[in-house]
Amino acid sequence: MEGVSQLKEWMKASNNIVFFGGAGVSTESDIPDFRGVDGLYQEQYKYPPETIISHSFYRKNPKEFYRFYCNKMIFPQAKPNKAHHALKKLEDMGKLKAVITQNIDGLHQAAGSVEVLELHGSVKRNYCTKCMKFYNLKEMLASMDENEVPRCDCKGLIKPDVVLYEESLNESVMSKAVSYISNADMLIIGGTSLTVYPAAGLIDYYRGDRMVLINKTVTPLDDRADLVISGSIGQVLHDSV
Repeated sequence: MEGVSQLKEWMKASNNIVFFGGAGVSTESDIPDFRGVDGLYQEQYKYPPETIISHSFYRKNPKEFYRFYCNKMIFPQAKPNKAHHALKKLEDMGKLKAVITQNIDGLHQAAGSVEVLELHGSVKRNYCTKCMKFYNLKEMLASMDENEVPRCDCKGLIKPDVVLYEESLNESVMSKAVSYISNADMLIIGGTSLTVYPAAGLIDYYRGDRMVLINKTVTPLDDRADLVISGSIGQVLHDSV
């Protein structure tokens, strides 16, 4: 594939690589992008996904929120793919310093990656909004009441540790991401359209000359990248590491 040999050379010459990834990394584990509006979606939901997974909608209509959330955003059977395993290998080599992800599925950690910054949180973590008791994903799903809403033992509503629309990203996570990217000698961006802000704005902090963009479709930042590879993020990383 065109560009892979250049990617290999840059990886060999780099010792401070950061990976920034989006939904395209997870779709190769058969996790669909929830923004995809298909026939099934149109039949089942009265509102666009951005409305349903907003903070205000969650507060006003938790039953409908969880119906969408459980159907469209939780995939407990999903397994890490070639991209996740290649990044783990790159980390083991001492070259990759951090994975910064917009995904909430926890697959990078499942593949063994250690330094993972989850910009939008994780479905694996859930908290009671009343007493702050922690629930893992399995426990959260088991706590659904007759209204299909997860309730704590204290009767409080359980909320996923996921950043909803209208909510701010975690300042500490963002600060660490800025630090990693600004100090990287190579930035690999994969499986993201780079249209979701403020996360996509992190790219502006990269100061090096080895910005690699791997995506199946064109992005707004293609002209800023030093290398653009059109193709499967999993296959490209598998063939490069």
